[in-house]
Amino acid sequence: MIRTRIVATLAAATAVLAAALPGTATADTLRLGPWKQTGSVARPSATSNQGLATVRGKGLYYTGNGTVPDELKTAGWGHVGDPDSARGHVFDAYQWTAADPTAKMFLVTTPGGARYRYVHPLAPGEMMNNSYAAVTPNGQWLVSGEWGTMNRLLVLPTPVLNPRTPRTGGTLPLAGQITLDRPVRDVQGCDFVTATSLVCATDDTGTDLFPTTKQLLRITLSEPLRGRDVTATVTSLGQVPLVSACSGEFETEGVDYDKTSGRLRVAVVPPSPCDVDTTIYTFQR
Repeated sequence: MIRTRIVATLAAATAVLAAALPGTATADTLRLGPWKQTGSVARPSATSNQGLATVRGKGLYYTGNGTVPDELKTAGWGHVGDPDSARGHVFDAYQWTAADPTAKMFLVTTPGGARYRYVHPLAPGEMMNNSYAAVTPNGQWLVSGEWGTMNRLLVLPTPVLNPRTPRTGGTLPLAGQITLDRPVRDVQGCDFVTATSLVCATDDTGTDLFPTTKQLLRITLSEPLRGRDVTATVTSLGQVPLVSACSGEFETEGVDYDKTSGRLRVAVVPPSPCDVDTTIYTFQR
């Protein structure tokens, strides 16, 4: 009887200690704002270490370093970011990896499998990185961002779905920007939860902007996007899960919100040599 009590006490103490230590949070202890972790799954990094999107009628779509088609690499588009999907279309964010970048590219795959390239020429002062695409719930506007410490997000018309854009590829100009009330750093992925609210994951390694590193952010727009400048407030919901048998630097990647199931997913690459797999964490409100 006494031994049973001691074992039970030790188990309870171990559980409390594990929940308090960085990198050991469990599904029933980790909460990011209103989002409670409900599970996780490991996927091969080669095909999943950049991001993911829920595609209507097809389930989850993943991107990774190994999913970039050879013809795009040859053309200079060697890096893909966190995708998004709307009305069965997939929107991949591509970054120029050859010399002297002057543009970004969004590759659209239609529900029927047709693919079209939309090239966005860099505006004066715009960073060349293209880490993600986030489409508004009405399908009309696409939000993207820039690397480094920024006070804005970029707004473009959604290729194909917005009548301002060519039907089968072409040039994609800026439509406006979202001015943030505080700076953010190294945003790796965003997704709309409502017409005026996004969740974004950062790979920020500092604590000068927010209390933790690698934050999940809530960005609340002053109004729904209509192709003009808007303002937004930024709130940190806390640090994304950093759980691995390996020690070292984690890398936060893309996010996805599935409006049908209400699930939020966040991709995190663990330190080497565990980085052969990327962990996809699932949250629910």
